[in-house]
Amino acid sequence: MPKERQGRPRDSQIDHTVIETVRELLSESGYERLNIDAVAARAKVGKAAIYRRYASKAELAFAATVHDVDDLPPPTDTGSLRGDLLVIAHRVWRRMNDPAARQVGPAIIAELSRSPGLAARFQQGLLAAERQSYATVLNRAADRGELAGPVDPELVHLLVSGPIFFSAYGYRIPVDDERLEAIATTVALGLTGTTR
Repeated sequence: MPKERQGRPRDSQIDHTVIETVRELLSESGYERLNIDAVAARAKVGKAAIYRRYASKAELAFAATVHDVDDLPPPTDTGSLRGDLLVIAHRVWRRMNDPAARQVGPAIIAELSRSPGLAARFQQGLLAAERQSYATVLNRAADRGELAGPVDPELVHLLVSGPIFFSAYGYRIPVDDERLEAIATTVALGLTGTTR
């Protein structure tokens, strides 16, 4: 269930209905024709209820196809930084490779490039949630003594998620288990000097 936004309580039934409605509409008519009016009408909720949750069509589509603000459970603790990064890498690829996410990804990228305000909201909400997963993994690695000093979660987010994101939405290159392992291993090696 998404987090509370702007101090307003959430209703899990409305949240679920809105997200499912968005996925249906995306499947039927695509991202370009998606609009809040259509979502509200089909979901039988007021537009205000949707806008209390999502400030834009792009945020709503991202939440429905990739993840919402609190739709990212803490990554599994595998006992090593490399293993934890691999868990995240698999999760990122699985979500980005979802057919609905592949449909809306490029359109959202285009909107983010045109709207600094929208880009800022993504940074403060949806992408901050992703960075929190990396911060959790880095804190574990520090506690295990794998890291010599502090590491910026935003940097690790870019190093792991960036290549996967670009493969999915840029070059449309399939990413298999071997490639995900190579990404996790390379980043772990760069951060710790070891592939353990």
